[in-house]
Amino acid sequence: MGDTLRLAVGVMGNAASLLLFSAPMVIRKKSTEEFSCVPYTIALLNCLLYTWYGLPVISYRWEKFLVVTINGLGILFELSFILIYLWFTSAKGKMKVAITVIPVILVFCITAAISLFSFHDHYHRKIFVGSVALVASVVMYGLH
Repeated sequence: MGDTLRLAVGVMGNAASLLLFSAPMVIRKKSTEEFSCVPYTIALLNCLLYTWYGLPVISYRWEKFLVVTINGLGILFELSFILIYLWFTSAKGKMKVAITVIPVILVFCITAAISLFSFHDHYHRKIFVGSVALVASVVMYGLH
């Protein structure tokens, strides 16, 4: 199971790396053109959830340290992509970013609150947060 999880995290890291290629194009063209912010915001949710999943409050001690590190970096990358997108998009595009980022933040906060206050052991917290993160991963890969 550990090898499978490591492979999945590696694949997610590679997917996040692929997103790097569109950011320089937006900067070079000084326009978001046909690019959508939705994949960036869903990837942000994915990274937020998996970082939360790996923290000691959900997982036992630091057993998921690698999950936290790669997804913590993913949060930084996705936030930078979203900021670049905001910088170069129109007012209508900025509204679309807000419309997609606010639900992402709400889903993460609700997931964190439920995992903290409804489940009182690491096992059930991991199952719950991992399931929500899995759904976010499927949605993220479905958008690419």
